[in-house]
Amino acid sequence: MKNIRSIWTILVFACCLLASSLASAEDANWYWLSSDDKYSNFFDPSSVVTTASVETAHGRVATEIECYIKTGYSYGGAQETIAAYGIESVVPNPAQLSFSVALLKVNPQNRTVQYVKEDFYDADARVIWSHTDGREKEVNSQSFDEQYYDAIVDHVFHQHELERRTAADRWQDLWSSTVDGLTTSAIADTTTMRRKGDNLIFWEWDTVKDVQGNTLEIKFLKKAVNLPQGTERIVTARYWSGETGWKDLEDDMAGAYRLIKSGTPQADGLTVLRLYAKDHADWVDRYRIDD
Repeated sequence: MKNIRSIWTILVFACCLLASSLASAEDANWYWLSSDDKYSNFFDPSSVVTTASVETAHGRVATEIECYIKTGYSYGGAQETIAAYGIESVVPNPAQLSFSVALLKVNPQNRTVQYVKEDFYDADARVIWSHTDGREKEVNSQSFDEQYYDAIVDHVFHQHELERRTAADRWQDLWSSTVDGLTTSAIADTTTMRRKGDNLIFWEWDTVKDVQGNTLEIKFLKKAVNLPQGTERIVTARYWSGETGWKDLEDDMAGAYRLIKSGTPQADGLTVLRLYAKDHADWVDRYRIDD
């Protein structure tokens, strides 16, 4: 019985701490990141905490970071958010939704964010809906959370993530090929590049255009390229065309590594990637924990 009471006391204390931290987050020192006609984005630098790390040959490296973020909504942003969460029955009028505050957990090595808890407020700062689904998702150029991720990680690693996100050379040309009037080109998102072992992990856009410059097809690929061996595998992929819209794409190699053959446009891309990793070693190794 004594042990049960002790456990209960600990649980109550933990809940009180969480409630206290959420309350303080609502009055946090918000740093403005950006605004558009739908959303205003803020994070609280003072709330950034490294909650897990590992010792490496080049020092201790954060593997888990937590931080509070805040999102303000216009009417259009509220409409979009309510629909995305499927909470029309809870918040039937978008004008009710003013802002949200979330505790975000970040894993830099995998470029993932997880919403530990998120509270949605009306204009009088009253909670109208909350969720704690713990979903984890990877951040890329198509992610709403990208700017939050960059700000939080930059606060810990100081590698100018926010600057790279808007840099003119964010997208690295890899290769281009024209066959029968159709031009296929591939570009790599350098913001997503990080090295794990011999692999360079990144997201790539492959675009097919006709002679008039009209986009016919797009492939959005997460790749792992083994730089020394000259092999690659597709981790995940999406495909777009005017007929199909966006859909998940199955890899015909089922995620296995394939050889990048010499003399092909893809081999030119491999050369570019090798040079980029060599010339930007500090960047691609910024989160690395396996050396």
